[in-house]
Amino acid sequence: MTIASTNPSNGQLIRTFAELSPAEIEQRLARAQRAFPAWAGLGFVKRAALLRGLAARLRQDAQRLGALMTLEMGKPIAQARAEIEKCAWVCEFYAAHGAEFLPTRAVATDAAESYVRYDPLGIVLAIMPWNFPFWQIFRFAAPALLAGNAALLKHASNVPQCAMAIEDLFRDCRFPDGVFTNLLISAATAETLIAHPAVAAVTLTGSETAGRRVAAAAGAALKKSVLELGGSDPFIVLDDADLERAAAAGAQARTINAGQSCIAAKRFIVLETVAKPFLQLFKAQLRQLKVGDPLDETTAIGPLARGDLRFLLHDQITRSVTAGARLELGGEIPAGRGYFYPVTLLTQVRPEMPVAAEETFGPVAPVLVVETDAEAVRLANASPYGLGASLWTQNQAKARRIAGELEAGVYT
Repeated sequence: MTIASTNPSNGQLIRTFAELSPAEIEQRLARAQRAFPAWAGLGFVKRAALLRGLAARLRQDAQRLGALMTLEMGKPIAQARAEIEKCAWVCEFYAAHGAEFLPTRAVATDAAESYVRYDPLGIVLAIMPWNFPFWQIFRFAAPALLAGNAALLKHASNVPQCAMAIEDLFRDCRFPDGVFTNLLISAATAETLIAHPAVAAVTLTGSETAGRRVAAAAGAALKKSVLELGGSDPFIVLDDADLERAAAAGAQARTINAGQSCIAAKRFIVLETVAKPFLQLFKAQLRQLKVGDPLDETTAIGPLARGDLRFLLHDQITRSVTAGARLELGGEIPAGRGYFYPVTLLTQVRPEMPVAAEETFGPVAPVLVVETDAEAVRLANASPYGLGASLWTQNQAKARRIAGELEAGVYT
């Protein structure tokens, strides 16, 4: 298999890479196995010092690393630099607080001495997505490495240069050889590695389909797994909301990273009494967002990361319009090179339409109008997804009550 790096701004191939051979994979696994015992025994203080050095290097190289992200998956350069800063922050956070999360704790029992101790698992395989090609890796790697584990990275196949740059950062910051290893391999090969004796656990951020496959492989091999899958987060606007603030926040929450985020606001559920003024404000906010060259500092929305992703998004929108949704903005594939897609606003959306029932990955905002708070909650929960939710009201007591009824892992 050939792994290709393609510029989504123009569709041009940048470079190709050969997948690692079975022998090369085994060499890298053996290197990680050799590295783990000494790394686990190094202690929190020394591991934290290396993480702090990594944070400093990330900030030093923010422009270069951000530009690489922009080149490979189209993230606007300002957002790309912000992602690098977030990676530096997470390294510093775990360096400062990681030991507090994993203290050895005495437990009162009938034995002479009893305690709970947190030991590293070993080598953790991370199967990571392309949409936040640095952050997704560092949010896993910082706590995992600080805890004494070693890491194997199988990154998304369209961001191989980002993956290689991350491995270079760990090497340049003097992490021991084998503590962090990038594997240029296919998804199918990564699945087989879950059962490898060297791999202690697996973590995946990706689609529901990928999650099922990884969970099945981990279960069959009796390996620990952590999965973060898709989302279709509701953005609920109640009748006492600050509509200007809600519209501005909603526009950003739907379109940051060109809408390619698991935790983006994806279903806008609005009380009928405020639907008209909210839509006017929301449409104005969306209309002013600049779509274009992601290397331009003023660009808000770059291209989608791949051509097939644009095709899927457009198909979801087209099927929804055919089913009766009203197109208020966008909805047409633009002429020219690259995988750009306009900011799209849909009204008269029903829950069964693709843009509401399926996860959408792009700058499309479907608006569903409801009559009561109870109907808003019911509609928000009528989804197989439960990653996050956003609730807009100026009544704190009502916010707490309704938030408690939302079936979401996190809400704002």
